[in-house]
Amino acid sequence: MECSPGPYTGQSRRGASPSPLRDFLRTETGGAAVLAATALAAIVWANLAAHTYAVFWDTRLYVGAGTHRLSLSLREWVNSGLMTLFFFVAGLEARREFDMGELRDRRRLILPLAAGVTGMLVPVAVYLAVNAGHPSVHGWGAAMSTDTALALGVLAVTGGRMPSGLRAFLLTITVVDDFVALGVITVAYSERVVVPALLAALGVLGIVLLLRRLGVRRGPVYALLALVAWGALLKSRVDPVVVGLAMGLLTYAYPAARADLEHATGLFRLFREQPTPELERSVRVGIASAISPNDRLQGLFHPWTSYVIVPLFALANAGIPLGAGELGHAFTSPVTLGILVAFVLGKPLGIVGASVLTYVASRGRIRPPVGWGAVTAGGAVAGTGFTVSLLIATLAFEGDLLQDAKIGILSALVCSFLTSRLVGGLVAALPSGLRQRALLGDAETVVDLAVAVDPDKDRVRGPRHAPVTIVEYGDYECPYCGLAEPVVRELLRGCGDVRYVWRHLPLRDIHPHAQLAAQGAEAAGAQGHYWDMHDLLLSHQGALRFDHLREYAGDIGLDVERFERDLRHPGVLARIAEDVESADLSQVAGTPTFFVNGRRYHGAYDIASLSAAVRAARDRAALAGH
Repeated sequence: MECSPGPYTGQSRRGASPSPLRDFLRTETGGAAVLAATALAAIVWANLAAHTYAVFWDTRLYVGAGTHRLSLSLREWVNSGLMTLFFFVAGLEARREFDMGELRDRRRLILPLAAGVTGMLVPVAVYLAVNAGHPSVHGWGAAMSTDTALALGVLAVTGGRMPSGLRAFLLTITVVDDFVALGVITVAYSERVVVPALLAALGVLGIVLLLRRLGVRRGPVYALLALVAWGALLKSRVDPVVVGLAMGLLTYAYPAARADLEHATGLFRLFREQPTPELERSVRVGIASAISPNDRLQGLFHPWTSYVIVPLFALANAGIPLGAGELGHAFTSPVTLGILVAFVLGKPLGIVGASVLTYVASRGRIRPPVGWGAVTAGGAVAGTGFTVSLLIATLAFEGDLLQDAKIGILSALVCSFLTSRLVGGLVAALPSGLRQRALLGDAETVVDLAVAVDPDKDRVRGPRHAPVTIVEYGDYECPYCGLAEPVVRELLRGCGDVRYVWRHLPLRDIHPHAQLAAQGAEAAGAQGHYWDMHDLLLSHQGALRFDHLREYAGDIGLDVERFERDLRHPGVLARIAEDVESADLSQVAGTPTFFVNGRRYHGAYDIASLSAAVRAARDRAALAGH
């Protein structure tokens, strides 16, 4: 059965409807669009005013004083300086997936690791075969690396109804890709290494590891050490962008703990009573400590890398003349052809081939998190090389060969986009059953819900044995739970095969009546009217005192005296405490938090987004039942 969403559009996660522009900029599509626009601007600039373009980016900028000065061209400041932050964000995303995403089950790392490495080796082999016997053979590194930002952007544009797991799978592959590519830059494309400076950089990174082990959480300390390591690597003639990836991979990610949030609330109350500078600093530190460093740093740097740094990189490096003569020469050049074929054919072959071989070698125990159709689409998307490929090309080539390499990279980008659209169209054209299997596969999913639903204990609305279960941890005084409630009702009306479970998580530190309201719902449940009281409480969130609860009990026909007794019955208190404990086990700290078939839901609380999550869960359940 298909869900039939009604006219209710719901609210965003924070309870306010975002503007279309802001919503667009928050997606990978937005970042990819800005990157494509700046790359196009660079090409136009280089073709209309080639001399100005070259002179501007070759201008040298000095930093320092006296004899201690660092001199780099503007292009070098972008490529080796600002791009360090790009790799830092890539490392943060990988670490978050490792700590909180699919890869927290370490066995799931094997397949994307194999696909990432093989997805680089096969394109390199293709490039070497095309360039065999030519002096351009040494530029093989430009033909192997996927651009993370563009790949995720292309996936968002061409993915259609691709499963959400494909993004995590592709992200892991591209991080492996970035890590190996940085190793290649260090070993194959760095000048003669200055060993003392390299040892100094490694020593600084060792200090970072030690401080991390000791639990030091001072951001400025790590920033200063990263800057010193960056300078030492630059002095050693090893490309210093590797510092960014290393620092990102070392930055913890974890969900906000309820105890930490309650502590932050207590600090704010003290500040409200005595607004002193000392308490203001305590509040800032308390709030910051409740959120993982990984989340805070991603929130700080991700917009800058997506909308400033990577576009600047494109502006500085993508400018190439595209006259008929240049294009004619390029498409007879083994450099252009090698890069083009390596990305468009070599990348998909490497990723899909490694996935198949890993599956066969493990006798089916190691499977992709998505279906083979989605894996093939991901392989095609991975052919979008740009950032790291351009970076390596600038290190490996000069003059005409560099222009040929850039044309090959840009051509591969266009062809990979078209190939991914073609693969997506072929998968979409399959019959329904085959299409779902091709998209979703049959791998077991990671379950985030620590305590499984028990229809004999949980408060369940809908069919007892429905294939899709939505669990909400909620608080009757939470305004966001109130905003989400009409969406849930609309969803249940439109989907007859969904059951809904409410579990209590009263946030007593900020909602003084939430605990009593939860007790009122359970007391009504003792007389068989749980959902009647549940609906009343969420529709009257500003009136949850004892006298209000007593009035509601009378309105729905309860024995009011029994209701008052049950309100503080040990069994009622124990039931709520069990829900709270299960929330802690599932690392739930705020409300509302939804789980769909055991997977934590991270989208907006609107009917379209929740319906999409339900459809995906239903499809997976149907495949598992075959």
